[in-house]
Amino acid sequence: MSVFVDECNFCARAGDGGAGSVSFRREAHVPYGGPDGGDGGDGGSVWLEADRNVASLLSFRDHPHRIAESGTHGSGAKKHGKSGADVIARVPEGTVVRDHETGEILADLSTAGDRWLASPGGVGGKGNARFLSNKRRAPAFAEQGEKCEDTWYRLELKLLADVALVGFPSSGKSTLISVISEAKPKIAEYPFTTLEPNLGVVRLDQENEFVVADLPGLIEGASDGIGLGHQFLRHIERARVLVYLLDLASVDGASPQEQLEILKRELAAYQPDLVNRPHIIVGSKSDVLDAEDWGDDTQVEFSISSVTRTGLDPVLWRLSDLVKQDRAQQPTGGGHVIHRPEPSGVRIERLDDASWLVVGRQAERAVALSDLTDIGALDYAQAQLKKIGVDKALRKAGVREGDTVRIGAFAFEYRDDL
Repeated sequence: MSVFVDECNFCARAGDGGAGSVSFRREAHVPYGGPDGGDGGDGGSVWLEADRNVASLLSFRDHPHRIAESGTHGSGAKKHGKSGADVIARVPEGTVVRDHETGEILADLSTAGDRWLASPGGVGGKGNARFLSNKRRAPAFAEQGEKCEDTWYRLELKLLADVALVGFPSSGKSTLISVISEAKPKIAEYPFTTLEPNLGVVRLDQENEFVVADLPGLIEGASDGIGLGHQFLRHIERARVLVYLLDLASVDGASPQEQLEILKRELAAYQPDLVNRPHIIVGSKSDVLDAEDWGDDTQVEFSISSVTRTGLDPVLWRLSDLVKQDRAQQPTGGGHVIHRPEPSGVRIERLDDASWLVVGRQAERAVALSDLTDIGALDYAQAQLKKIGVDKALRKAGVREGDTVRIGAFAFEYRDDL
């Protein structure tokens, strides 16, 4: 069974916030002690972080859920609840996070240390001590902690390799990477021997090394989903340099020029700018046939034999030069934190039952109180909703007197004096 996984689903659920406490100080000889309920602790968040020591998304295949710890409740004597611990889910460098429903790219964790907030922790509720004011001398309500729900994402891995070997099945890619690096791919004399990408590190000397990716062979129509190539074309996207490996002794008689034209056509159909990527054209199996045997129009720049190791050094040094040139043009990064934008404002939606739904974290927090039957709690909620503009948004949406308005689990009959 393959242990390389480059696509999977991922479910993040942050910890719930702890509830605020309703408590009053009661001590002998201390009249009018007042409210002393503490705040609930915040829930832990779920983060994704790129880690160069993680090779694939295997850990998410059978266990896609990552759940953070919830905050604890507040208590009397203004004791605040403990915040929940964050969960950091480590993924390989080159992991792309997509919205599970729309496919929209939300984050690109391309460098070790890149971090993305997948599910922000629930906010802890305020204790009744926080609601003490000149108007409210004895608030008998507190906030509930914010509840968090499962959020699903789609993770895709795009390998980070300096050089990608591009060629037809059985063109010699696996043999080549096994000779120039320590990689040990499966090698056999039949198409699609390579069922998963292989990475190898090529070290020419102390100052010259680069990573090579041997990708499963493409065939004509791969960009349309034919064969195995369409599963791995995305791994070519991040390669700095491409090697078009052409089989000089192709069993089906395809000339190097025909192979090159098909390979370029498939790359262009998948992503047009790939054909403009720095590249070299290499003919393989020169121990059987040489490029010159195909005439002068082959465009082959180097002829090699991985079996006899003929012609490898010029190819590797040329690749090293191209990789260094591209690295010099790319800004260095890594270690920075990518935060997920926090949603702000409110949105009004019309439901099937003709009621109205107010969507927005601030609005939901405004009514997340322990006892909305308490007049003080209701006054506070109304003031907060007006402050964040819910009344204006409702009027703009066309809400009429007597309509039902829902905010989270709370429902009320609309009045113009909200």
